[in-house]
Formats: sequence, C-alpha cells, structure tokens
Amino acid sequence: MSTPTETPSPGPAVATMSLPTLTAMVVGGMVGAGVFSLPARFGVATGVLGALIAWTIAGAGMLMLALVFQNLAMRRPDLDSGVFAYAKAGFGDYAGFNSAIGFWASAVAGNTFYWVFIMATFGAFHDGFGDGDTLLAVVLSTAGVWVFHTLIARGVRDAAVINRVVTIFKVLPILVFVLVLLVGFDAGVFADNFLAYSDLGSMTEQVKNTMIITTFVFLGIEGASVYSRYARRREDVGRATVLGFLSVLSIFALVTLSSYAVVPREEIAATRQPSMVGIFESVVGPWGGTFISVAVVVSVLGAYLAWTLMAAEVMYMPARSDDLPEFLGRENAHGTPITALVVTSIAVQSLLLLTMFVSDALNFMLDLCTSLSLVPYFLAAAYALKLALTGETYEGEDPAVQRRQAIIAGIATGYTAFLFVAAGLEFLLLSTVILAPLTLLYVKARSEQGRRLFTPTEAVLCAVIVAGAVAGVAGLVTGRISL
Repeated sequence: MSTPTETPSPGPAVATMSLPTLTAMVVGGMVGAGVFSLPARFGVATGVLGALIAWTIAGAGMLMLALVFQNLAMRRPDLDSGVFAYAKAGFGDYAGFNSAIGFWASAVAGNTFYWVFIMATFGAFHDGFGDGDTLLAVVLSTAGVWVFHTLIARGVRDAAVINRVVTIFKVLPILVFVLVLLVGFDAGVFADNFLAYSDLGSMTEQVKNTMIITTFVFLGIEGASVYSRYARRREDVGRATVLGFLSVLSIFALVTLSSYAVVPREEIAATRQPSMVGIFESVVGPWGGTFISVAVVVSVLGAYLAWTLMAAEVMYMPARSDDLPEFLGRENAHGTPITALVVTSIAVQSLLLLTMFVSDALNFMLDLCTSLSLVPYFLAAAYALKLALTGETYEGEDPAVQRRQAIIAGIATGYTAFLFVAAGLEFLLLSTVILAPLTLLYVKARSEQGRRLFTPTEAVLCAVIVAGAVAGVAGLVTGRISL
C-alpha cells in the first residue's frame, strides 16, 4: 500500500517542478509498506517464471490505470475531490457514494494492516507480539491509533516533511536489500526456483494468486496525476508518470526476483512477515533484520499518518458536498475534520479487535483492503472509457487521440474487472458485508437534503449489494467463509 502525498500549495516556486522532481514525487508516493511483504507473498504463490509473468501483467494493467488518472485529471480538472468523484460524474450519486465509502473502508483496512505489520515486525524480537494479532499487539496498536488520532485532531497535518523523511527511510533500505541480494546471487538456487510447481496449481492459477499483492503495493497510483498543474512543462507530467511508475515497478520486481536468487522458494514462503526482514537477515546476519525492521516501522508509521488524513478527508469532502450526512463534515477549532476522524479511528479500532479472531490477520487485512479499493478504481476506469466512447471532453480534438484514450481506458477497465476475479468470491462478499450497512449513511444524507433516494438502476445496485451481504453473513455463520 502506497503513501499518499498531499497536493502542494499553489505558488510560483511550486509551479515550476522539473521532470526529475515530478518523477521523484511519483516514486515517493507509490512505494509503501506492502513492498516489505512481497517475497513471502510471491513465494507461497509461484516461482520465478510466474513472478515474471505476474509483474508483466500487473505492470501493464497498472500503467494503463495511471494513464487513465492522468487523462481524467487533465480532462476534468473540476473533479478535484478525490478518485470517487469520477464515479459520481459518470454513473450517478449512489455509484459515487459506494466509490467514496469503498475507498474509505479500504483505507481503514489498510491502516489496520499497518498496525498488524508493525507488531509482526516487533514479533521477531519478542514472542508476545506474535504475528501482530496477539492481545499485547492489539493493546499497543490501540494506543498508537489514539495517539495519532490526538496528534491529527490537534492539527498535525504537515505531511511534506514527514513524507520526505519516510521516503528516504523506505527507499534506501529497499535498494540496499536488492543490491546485497544481487551480489549474493546463487545461480543454482535461482534455477531451482525458476520453474512452476505442480502443488501450486497451473501457471494461470499461480499468476492469479499474485494479483492481490501486486495491486496492494500500487494502491495510491492515482496520486501520480495530482501534480499536473505544478509542472514546468505540461508534457513532463506524462513522462514523470511513466518514469516514476517504471522505476517503482522495477523496485518491486527486483525485490521479488532477488529473493528467489538467494533462498529456496519453500523457505521464502515460510518466512514470517514482513518477509524482507527474514530474507535479508538470512543473507547478512542479525544486523540485517534490525536494519530492515527499523525501515519498516518508520515507513509504516509515516504511511499511517498520511492514510489516516486521507481516510478522514474521504468522509469529510462528500459530507461537504451533501453526499454523506452533515455531521461528517464538521471541523474542530484546528480545522481538522473531527467527526470523520473519530469515525475512522473507531473503525480501525474495531478491525484491530477482529484481528485476534482471524487466522492470518496480516494477509486478511491486506486482501480486504485491496478488494475494497477495486470499486473506485474500476468505476474511474469505466468513466474514462465512457468519455472516450461518447466523445465528451474530446470536442475538436484529433480522433486518433480519442481512439488511443479509449484503448487505454478499455485495457484499464478490463484489468480492474479481472482483479475482482483474482480477489475471489470470499472477499467480494466480505466487501458487501461492509458496504451494505454503510448505505444507511447514504439514506440519511438523501433524507437531509429531501432528495429522491434511488433511481430504478440504483435500487437494483443496492439490492445486489444487500444480497451479497446476506450471502456473506450466511457464509460466515455456516463456516463456508472462514476468517
């Protein structure tokens, strides 16, 4: 999961960002905590060949999605309240609501993942933390949630300095990890890890099983488009998007492949999370585990601050535009969206309590976070495709540009639709279990505004979500869906 970066304040100095500066901001915004879990997540799913195929597919799909966000930012600069604004503009109020609330729920699950991840890192030094899901881990995580809540409520919102420090502490250790492992390259181990393993299923199944983690590490990819108006040259935005994305893709792929070059796949798969810690320690000794662990904690805490601000804003902004109940748009004396922040902190707290009853809390929260993010991403890509097919915003332009954008948006839409399949029915149903009751917020907002609740199409969509939630609850009760 990537670290969101705040849009810089407009001004003459900011409005002259060079290509290297824009590219660095893209890289810093996209490299997040998920990279530290890549080796084991790939190790349990596939070998080298499957990893190469997976990163090729994910790279192509996510690049198309990044270009979609860049195109939308330029064509609809008036829609600046977040990725969910595209869903509302393209498919109506209820679709926009589900996009916003899905994005918020994804951020909450991601923030819960962060605390489990930190405690699992501590677990390498003290058994009481386990895999981040013990009582001690939950108690300390709870304290952390409310410490950050208090800081943010008091107006601690300067993400710029924090993001610069965090970027250094997360990128530098990752590069050291890759370089050391490449120096220790063992051709025999790499060859043994190259071919597919029959016990992991077909190659198609192996690649599909990597898609959730590849999506998770790219969450926040839409942030690459927020700097377009600050570029020294407009064409630098597209170049920075591509260069930054390819740089990040290279880092992620190298972390995965370099691990296969020094440790047998079975051992990689059995490495406790965050798996980069154990892999590096096995190569360089105990200091390596401490080195990566410090990087994990600094990176994740910085990301948690940024995503908590993001989650609160995702509730606050729709409330200010009457798409969520009025009470969620309240601010305190420090200008913090306090009600949205309280709701967000309580939601993270609730999921932390759930981790004590989940068999694999770390991967469960990662998969839940990713599954919930698919709705806003799919609807944004579909909106870009709709614009290209209808010609809206393309008046007077070269038809070749419109066709090219239609192809890009079509691939992005197809890729995000495929991710729903990769997520699996279990997590899709669990997502509806979360989304269905939150529809009550939409009902309250419509009631406050005296507006019609649903159109016929929206009523059908609501019925589908509720039916999915009923099926999800039934699956949990009967044991067909296990946590």
